[in-house]
Amino acid sequence: MSETVPLNAIIAGEAGPAVVILHGLLGSARNWRSIARRLAGGGRRVHALDLRNHGQSPWADDTGYAAMAADVERHAAAAGLEAPAVLGHSMGGKVAMVLALTRPASVGALVVADVAPVRYQSAFGPWIAAMRAIDAGALKRRAEAEARLAPAVPDAIVRAFLAQNLETDGDGLRWRPNLDALAAGLETDILGFPDLPASARYEGPALFLRGERSDYVRPAHHDAIRARFPAAEFAVVPDAGHWLHAENPRAFLAALDAFLRRAGR
Repeated sequence: MSETVPLNAIIAGEAGPAVVILHGLLGSARNWRSIARRLAGGGRRVHALDLRNHGQSPWADDTGYAAMAADVERHAAAAGLEAPAVLGHSMGGKVAMVLALTRPASVGALVVADVAPVRYQSAFGPWIAAMRAIDAGALKRRAEAEARLAPAVPDAIVRAFLAQNLETDGDGLRWRPNLDALAAGLETDILGFPDLPASARYEGPALFLRGERSDYVRPAHHDAIRARFPAAEFAVVPDAGHWLHAENPRAFLAALDAFLRRAGR
């Protein structure tokens, strides 16, 4: 496995049970700032992390889940977060699952948002290709990037989400994520799930949330989830798709807060 990298964190709250938040592919900790603040308002110490190759965290060639989980463990240890609750969405949910399965003592409770421990087909490949085809340095505004993404990304909400990955760089813009590494690792690492030993299980409290309109977590996946996470609970966030935390934050937070309280977090 490659060396770990130090992860950038957005921190909310100074005391209380620790919660670590892991975003999805092409997301960042900034997407979770509002959720982090609300969790902190309930008396928790929250660290929303930029995973490697995303946001303000360093780039690395290794896009495997073992490497990303090791990064998270390193951050939690350095920050003094002992057995935090770990919440992960989509790709971040897979990171959270791998961390719980390979280092169960380091996870006090697990929340997986709209993903299962299985391989997926995804639209992210064409999206990343469209992003890489744009010379961001020649752009002045995110709106220009959104217009150029339109042929490959017809959904305006998704285009705006992708354009959030642009930041000012001199007179132009640049992509924050390591798009080359993510493109290279998409099929080999990110869309799949590691082939872990059958003995790899997480016995602690676990909640699997799915968006009502999403098909990422289907009933057919429940057996695979329970085989690894025997204490798994399942809940549905109504009126939401894959980005359930953004589409219905009130219902998402209600389910999350209730679970964390039951888990003593």
